[in-house]
Amino acid sequence: MTTTSDVESPPEPELARRGSFGLGDRVFSGIALAAGLTILVTLAAVFVFLAIKGAPGFSADTEVYGPSATDFWGYVGPLIYGTILAAVIALLIAVPFSFALALFISHYAPRRIAAPVAYVIDLLAAVPSVVFGLWGARSLAVASQPVQRWLGDHLGWLPFFAGPPSSTGRTILVAGVVLAIMCIPIITAISREVFAQTPRLHEEAALALGATRWEMIRYAVFPHSRSGMVAAVMLGLGRALGETMAVAMVLSATPIVTLNLISSTNPATIASNIASKYNAEDTRIQTVLLATGLVLFLFTFLVNFAARYIVGRRERKLK
Repeated sequence: MTTTSDVESPPEPELARRGSFGLGDRVFSGIALAAGLTILVTLAAVFVFLAIKGAPGFSADTEVYGPSATDFWGYVGPLIYGTILAAVIALLIAVPFSFALALFISHYAPRRIAAPVAYVIDLLAAVPSVVFGLWGARSLAVASQPVQRWLGDHLGWLPFFAGPPSSTGRTILVAGVVLAIMCIPIITAISREVFAQTPRLHEEAALALGATRWEMIRYAVFPHSRSGMVAAVMLGLGRALGETMAVAMVLSATPIVTLNLISSTNPATIASNIASKYNAEDTRIQTVLLATGLVLFLFTFLVNFAARYIVGRRERKLK
């Protein structure tokens, strides 16, 4: 009769028997720790630099802020509004397209089609922003003029399309479209990978219960991928908030607050305002621009912190 003591116990894992990590594991752990600390130190250094160099910009002389403002917050307020407006337009366009593309690649398209489409979408992320800016200013702005005139003629009763339409087509609406195209590769790539991680058994169970493919995606894929979808959108938002050259090349902007998306008077973003004025000879203007950069840095950090909190809260509920 075989007793418990006669049964051979399974071999212990290599790391458990040795009681410590191997040399390769220690090297990898050290490199990963150093990389993480480098990122934190870099972010802290950027914050300290902006805080020290931009501190005088919060209390500069009144004439430094120009004719449209008398203090710093009156100067940066319209810029924050323009930054948020351009980012919201970009996300309203990019998010549905990105999720649709990701679903097409991961669940609808045959493999021979999905792979080339994914490859082309990923290549868009490698295109420099100045190329998008040139395309938006020289091509898209001109091609969109009939559309903007149609919006002004037929939807002019809305404050967004009150007009009169810009004669050049270089409006905040076009800038938002350019930003959307720049955000699509990031959101699509992350969403595609998240959708593909849905357990196959969940999808097959939904289909076995009689669900259509869309119902399977709605009730199995989306709930499992929700935190990843939020993270993808937030990364796209970060790209839209911090984009500089593309917006600066498309817009002929002024620091105003308006809902009109198709007029020749457009709100400026913080990043594009810095790019267009940083070569000013007056050092006081440069300190004001550094102060606005600090505001953008903190605003972006808070947005990403809020996104991480939402994702973490969702993950905690699922446990």
